[in-house]
Amino acid sequence: MVIEADRIARSRIATALLLGIVAALWWPVPPTLASDPEQGAKKEDAAMDFVLSTPAFSGGASIPVKHTCDGEDRSPELHWTQPPTGAVSLALIVDDPDAPGGDWVHWVLFDVPASVRSLPEGVPASGKLESPAGARQGRNDFGKIGWGGPCPPPGKPHRYFFRLFALTKPLGLEPGATKADVERTMKGHVLATAEMVGTYARRR
Repeated sequence: MVIEADRIARSRIATALLLGIVAALWWPVPPTLASDPEQGAKKEDAAMDFVLSTPAFSGGASIPVKHTCDGEDRSPELHWTQPPTGAVSLALIVDDPDAPGGDWVHWVLFDVPASVRSLPEGVPASGKLESPAGARQGRNDFGKIGWGGPCPPPGKPHRYFFRLFALTKPLGLEPGATKADVERTMKGHVLATAEMVGTYARRR
């Protein structure tokens, strides 16, 4: 009888262990150990809340002449909302995909501290900026450092895309870096992108 009872006890222990293993394999992993969908949604919402704007013109509207080659050729004032958590620096690229020869780059700016929320009108054409401290400017397709305003051939309006990238690191590139340099270096480090579009057409 003792032997039989011992055998039954052992059988019950083995069954309990087996059920425990099955439960461990099939029971949902706690959110602290697995990917939390709610946290993922919050990150996505934060990226969507990253917005770029300017008091110079509304989205999709014409860019004022003073910001173009027909005027003073001054960069427009820019503002943006708080970038997602984890952002360390910001980079800005402005280009025209409607140029006759293909994409034309008008502005390359990078290593802007993530704590900064705006750029003034008329950013100096300097490779290293004193404000925002640490920010650097690249070379546009006019062959110059800094902003080069819209200057399309006469005809239909061209679109000018302003894209601000929230990055997990500073790029550390030298002044005069190109759009291609910036895109290559920030690959895999973009948390969010804020975008706005302006247009400009020159008279015939």
